Amino acid sequence: MRGISVDSGAKYANRAERLRILGVTLVSVVAAMAYAAEDTVSAKRVIEIGEVWSGHSVGFCLYTAAPYQYVAYYDANRALTVAMRRLESEEWSRIVLPERVNWDSHHYVTLAVDQNGFVHVSGNMHSDPLVYFRSSEPFDVSTLERMESMVGPDEKKVTYPQFLTDSNGDLIFFYRDGKSGDGVQLLNRYNANTNVWTRLITEPLFDGLGRVSCYPEGPVLGPDGYFHLVWVWRVHGGCETNHHLSYAKSKDMVHWESSAGVPAGLPITPENKAVIVDPVPVEGGMINESTVVGFDGSGRVIVSYHKFDASGFTQIYNARNENGTWAIYQTSNWDYRWYFSGGGTIENEIDLGPVTVGADGQLLQGYKHPRHGQGVWVLDEATLKPVTTFLGGTQLLGVSAVPQTKFSGMAVRWKADTGATPPEGPQFFLRWEAQPVNRDRERKTIPPPTSLKLYELNGAGLFDLGMSCIHDGYFE
Repeated sequence: MRGISVDSGAKYANRAERLRILGVTLVSVVAAMAYAAEDTVSAKRVIEIGEVWSGHSVGFCLYTAAPYQYVAYYDANRALTVAMRRLESEEWSRIVLPERVNWDSHHYVTLAVDQNGFVHVSGNMHSDPLVYFRSSEPFDVSTLERMESMVGPDEKKVTYPQFLTDSNGDLIFFYRDGKSGDGVQLLNRYNANTNVWTRLITEPLFDGLGRVSCYPEGPVLGPDGYFHLVWVWRVHGGCETNHHLSYAKSKDMVHWESSAGVPAGLPITPENKAVIVDPVPVEGGMINESTVVGFDGSGRVIVSYHKFDASGFTQIYNARNENGTWAIYQTSNWDYRWYFSGGGTIENEIDLGPVTVGADGQLLQGYKHPRHGQGVWVLDEATLKPVTTFLGGTQLLGVSAVPQTKFSGMAVRWKADTGATPPEGPQFFLRWEAQPVNRDRERKTIPPPTSLKLYELNGAGLFDLGMSCIHDGYFE
């Protein structure tokens, strides 16, 4: 009988691989059944917060710092508003601040509470002078006051404000000064005892040398004690010009190095080739926001992103740091191409979340796709390919995921808690309805205000995983 001869070593290797895949699949099916049984999402409480602007989508902020909870948003009159409550209460106190949002969806708002309980608020900026408020009394939003500066220099063209905490619990402020294609990223540190901000590092963390600008995601504190940061470079305001996925890590957010441990030097510029993960070219299908850091069961870093495959279809890729070098795995296998271009805020057709380790040790990753909806993959640890897929995100909530406003084109927006919610208890999310982003352009017809609600959810594990692929909280 004719056939293809296979040496015995290869035969047994193939059999072992088939058994390994079968084992992973069986374990994943059991895991999925367990998730289905344990992660039935239900609303423990739904608390009304107030009416909000709905003419376009812009990011709000939810921050839990027990025993208080804070929400920063734009009210029905487009005014920046900060509300607070005690966790056992459903009554909110609030303050309306002297800031009003325009049509730019970059003008999201962010909030944090420092070690001594003082509340910090920033937002409503896109290459604008710094907008920053701080409370004069701990845990009390009614005492929020405008601060004219943090450090002083490089605060006239601020975008992408972000509050972080370092390994000592100190508050860090990360932002861009400049504009798309010509900006620098800066880090400030807050001394909670003296109420003074200073530069964490004297020079910028990133500098595009006047040719490009950096779009970072993170830093994320990993199980290894390092802060992990991923970014793309962009030539100008056109989102199609994102290129060269890159990565660095740091113990203190001051001294940065490549995945191989080579000092990155500051500022990090596009000339530094040691930090490149994947040299995705301009118009290669990669977009800022959809670049995230996660970890596998061994604590190895995984950078997730999407780009075009050899056939021109958009695929999700996971790049894992394996012994100091990047091994790149194609995770999805879709026959759909999402091409994007131009400036202004756009809706993400395809999005992804970081790889995380589930309670049973399985690798999980959320995704969003225009044809396949929202879901969660269980990934094979070795190949980072899906072995099981099940519902996640807003598909678990039924009617709450569908716009209730009787106005054409509305979308449901969610925002996860950025504070310190205990992972074993109920999870908190904001929900409201608004028109989609519109490349930061004005609309002539404006819908009525909608209700901003706080959802306290039980069994929110898969909901949270599915939501993790919706960046800035308002992309759906």
